[in-house]
Amino acid sequence: MRRTAVLLASAFLLLPTPAVHAQTGVDKAAKAVSADVIRAHIDFLASDALEGRGSGTRGGDLAARYIAAQYIRLGLEPAGDDSTYFFKVPLISFTPNPTLSLGGTAAEYPRDFVLNPMRWDSVVTVDAPLVFVGYGIVAPEYEWNDYAGLDVKGKVVAVMVNDPGLHDSTTFKGKVLTYYARWTYKFEEAARQGAAGVLLIHTEESATYPWGTVEGSATGRQVRLESAPTSLKVTGWVQHDLMARTFKAAGADLDRSMAEAGKRGFVGSELPIRVAASVRSTMTRTEIFNVLGRLPGNGGPLAKEAVVLGAHYDHLGIAKPVDGDSIYNGARDNAAGVGEMLAIAEALNRAELSGKRSIVFAAFGGEEAGLLGSQAMIDRPFMPLQNVAAMLNFDGANLFGRTRDIAANGSDQSSLLGALQAAARLEGLQVTDDSAGMYRGTFFRSDNFPFARAGIPSLSFEPGSIYVGKPKDYAKKAQAEWTSKRYHRPQDELGPWFSLEGTLPETRVGLRTAIYAADASGQPTWDVDSEFRAAGEERLKQGGSK
Repeated sequence: MRRTAVLLASAFLLLPTPAVHAQTGVDKAAKAVSADVIRAHIDFLASDALEGRGSGTRGGDLAARYIAAQYIRLGLEPAGDDSTYFFKVPLISFTPNPTLSLGGTAAEYPRDFVLNPMRWDSVVTVDAPLVFVGYGIVAPEYEWNDYAGLDVKGKVVAVMVNDPGLHDSTTFKGKVLTYYARWTYKFEEAARQGAAGVLLIHTEESATYPWGTVEGSATGRQVRLESAPTSLKVTGWVQHDLMARTFKAAGADLDRSMAEAGKRGFVGSELPIRVAASVRSTMTRTEIFNVLGRLPGNGGPLAKEAVVLGAHYDHLGIAKPVDGDSIYNGARDNAAGVGEMLAIAEALNRAELSGKRSIVFAAFGGEEAGLLGSQAMIDRPFMPLQNVAAMLNFDGANLFGRTRDIAANGSDQSSLLGALQAAARLEGLQVTDDSAGMYRGTFFRSDNFPFARAGIPSLSFEPGSIYVGKPKDYAKKAQAEWTSKRYHRPQDELGPWFSLEGTLPETRVGLRTAIYAADASGQPTWDVDSEFRAAGEERLKQGGSK
């Protein structure tokens, strides 16, 4: 883990020290966390009645209203727009009907590709050369530029997902993913370079999920934040085998090119291939809501600051049937995370406990469409961002069983590690650094990320890997099975496969971490080598409550 003993010690100096023998308020609240409460929320939110909680749909609206009703029941203050619990997130909604031809050969949708427009017109078309740009990364701090010497203006770039550290531990952060690995970054950089389109090359190893996940996420009804125009007209994914056939027809070898792209000195190239693509869709404006409730702090001036506890309530709605089921219930992803968050609010209510800083409970909409709800709260701040001390995220609860450890993405980035370790120890758990493990890269894929990019120290809880009474490889097998059979599929619903044994201690650790961060004398800080440190320092220059 990347830190010194001095950093660890300074992190712990910020934490309140609970009495060893007396039951403290946080102990009482932790004991009040109820598995029945978590189960009840999951049962309702993941039921067929909510139709998969798609963004901007009847089911999504019902979920938002249900969560607001829970806030009212628990006495949380409204923290949304106009003294309500609802924070508006305006969106554009559309259902894409795309075509794609590579070198004159038509591809089959959605078996071979998915494609979405980046312009808000009923028909968006591109007819341009194809340029292979490797990982599509420009990172001066790593002395890496995949666009060096290339002119991609008005062209379509073929891009690998992930970053070079996937296969070469001497580059970037090795097995620890950077933001450069994310497909969202690939789109952002391609736009900066003036490209007209992006085709991400899918392999299960580099994406960390199968094609079925891409297909389930990028087909059917889609929603986007309305944004300023860029050079990009279309973005999408193509199957590796389709791109390999395209390269071969042009006298090139895709696998060889991909291997070369992971080496320093790689030079991209334009291929003798034209990409003809179109996307027809009807654009409509709609809005979704984040649901925000505040537990006021009791610490005088510190009460103006807040710790955010977040979980996204949306899923994929009703989409392409899989094994006869078309409702994408999203039980683990993420009814369970919302259940944990609401269980913390209920436990604090039962224990009559609050922190010195306020705690804002945030149920995000639009996460599955690209972190839309959480990003909207940064773009249009729900409170001064310099007063947001930390963000704790619950996405994909541990439904696999009881563990001896717990993981949190981002624990290798900030002094929140100290609060996490103190909380875990009191629940009999050790903290595992999973930044290069099963959940590699997920820090950049959930609602904690917009907060982190804005400089706010963040954690996103993940299951541990040491399961009680299970073989050593149980964690990897359980996660792999869930990813291949349930993730972003209708089969993510409650059934014999799940257990709440691991959810209860995970939720208790989240509660304790939140209170420790709320009661600490100073805000958490980013580590000296964190990629978010500069953003954090800039955020605090704006002032704040102190």
